[in-house]
Amino acid sequence: MTQLTILVTDDDQDIRDGIEIYLKNDGYRVLKASNGLEALQLLEQETIHLIILDIMMPQMDGITATFKIRAERNIPIIMLSAKAEDTDKIHGLSIGADDYVTKPFHPMELLARVKSQLRRYVQLGTYEEQTSQVAVGGLVLNSEAKDVTVDGVSVKLTPIEFKITELLLKNAGRVFSIQEIYERVWNEEAYNAENIVAVHIRKIREKIEQDPKNPRYLKVVWGVGYKIEK
Repeated sequence: MTQLTILVTDDDQDIRDGIEIYLKNDGYRVLKASNGLEALQLLEQETIHLIILDIMMPQMDGITATFKIRAERNIPIIMLSAKAEDTDKIHGLSIGADDYVTKPFHPMELLARVKSQLRRYVQLGTYEEQTSQVAVGGLVLNSEAKDVTVDGVSVKLTPIEFKITELLLKNAGRVFSIQEIYERVWNEEAYNAENIVAVHIRKIREKIEQDPKNPRYLKVVWGVGYKIEK
């Protein structure tokens, strides 16, 4: 298998170097940048499979960099921040990040998050139904191409958004609780998952629904969870 490349972006050199040691020991190729602008330049020059991105950086912060990355790419982004409030985490996720790690963190925790994101990004779909393409009405998902279209128009989803859509679409008509969605997509026990899942559901609706407030596909079943309507 091709060696996977991870871009570590943080203005603190000690943090960059510390993360690099753990990632290289686990077999990853590591590139480093000290701000969002350097990260964008490396993205144009290198094949990168995941980005670890600090929020507070000079020249270009992580929020701005994420907006620019998401305009063209769907590779996983793990945000780093010293802010631990739920509102900050939700904001990071809402602009396109796939995961959020609060400083200070244990390097093994970050490594576990990296592995989890790369499994979803690199591997083909692993849910029970293994057909490569599934459709409900004009909503079509192709697991092999990692592509979603609505009425023939391609929709750019982040890896997490894709996996949620894949789970619900391949099980159209079935209602999944927030806990089920989190545990199936994030591959970890659900803890305070309500806001995190809700943010991703809202972003998916904004992308696949003509009228997100009156969704045709992604429905809420109040008090139970979410489903893709058959």
